[in-house]
Amino acid sequence: MFRSSATRWILGTAIFVTGITLLRYRPWHPPTREAVATEGVVRDSLTVGFLPVTCHLTCPVTDFATRHSANTRFDSQRFTDFPTIVESMKGGRLEASFMIAPLAMKLREQGMPVKILYLGHRDGSTVMVRKDLPARDLRDLRGKTLAVPSKYSNQYLVIHKLMDDQGVKPDEIRFVELPPPDMPGALAAKAIDAYFVGEPFAAKAELDGSGRVLYYAKDIWPHFISCVLVAHEKLIRERPSVVRDLVRGIAESGEWAETHRLGAAKVAAPYFRQDEALVRFVLTQPPDRVSYRMLTPTDEDLGQIRDMGIKAGILERRIDIRDLVDRSFIPTDIKAANIDAQ
Repeated sequence: MFRSSATRWILGTAIFVTGITLLRYRPWHPPTREAVATEGVVRDSLTVGFLPVTCHLTCPVTDFATRHSANTRFDSQRFTDFPTIVESMKGGRLEASFMIAPLAMKLREQGMPVKILYLGHRDGSTVMVRKDLPARDLRDLRGKTLAVPSKYSNQYLVIHKLMDDQGVKPDEIRFVELPPPDMPGALAAKAIDAYFVGEPFAAKAELDGSGRVLYYAKDIWPHFISCVLVAHEKLIRERPSVVRDLVRGIAESGEWAETHRLGAAKVAAPYFRQDEALVRFVLTQPPDRVSYRMLTPTDEDLGQIRDMGIKAGILERRIDIRDLVDRSFIPTDIKAANIDAQ
């Protein structure tokens, strides 16, 4: 009797201690940014902001790729709108993020010390209209409501250029700003008539039958740029090796995604909180809907965006591109990241 009780007590104590240990160290969870180690060596880490759009796909792919690498660990933090990203950067809670290019310029204009380090993508945005509207071009949207992610977005600037090209007056289309995840639902509810956004939120309306493609960005502006990778100058100054790892990771993730589109959809979908089939559709239908090559920002690219921003009234002065961009971290030889998406 005594032995049996003692045995039960010892076993119970062992199970209790084991349970507490598991709860304390949680070995089933990936390493956190507070304690990232590989073979006993603590790695540096950095949180990078992104929106769940394919313009930012290389951010979660880099997160996935660096979970078990020997280099810096990059944790991607999901946001649903750009104002929250801006507030997080202003508050010092975020030192690097993807954001729309004109917004980065506006922040620089306002005195926030951020630098553009790299591009997020080429193309990858789409103008959607309600399926029941007979619109064939922008002129047919006179008197209608069109949503954009922000007035500081390239989508807003490009639509204004297209309006000029087609003779549509500034007050003939009503613009509203909506977070990208809200756009498909607003279109389906007929709260808006059209929207211009980064994928997969255009394809979502296409697949559910509430919308149809009016323009691909690549057809309006070949090699269209929407989003860029930015970093605070303090991060660049104090942790240059981390910034170098970040830019290389983003570049290599882009090259991998370009040649492993199905794998990229599988990796990114959980981060986006989207169905994998939707992300796969965006990356393959058509295959050039979005591209992750040619991502070095040029003076010509950014100068054109800056000048369009001034013309649209969202920027006030010609920012010197040399003060805006830091290309020193871009690798000369970009290889595909070593990612196992199985």
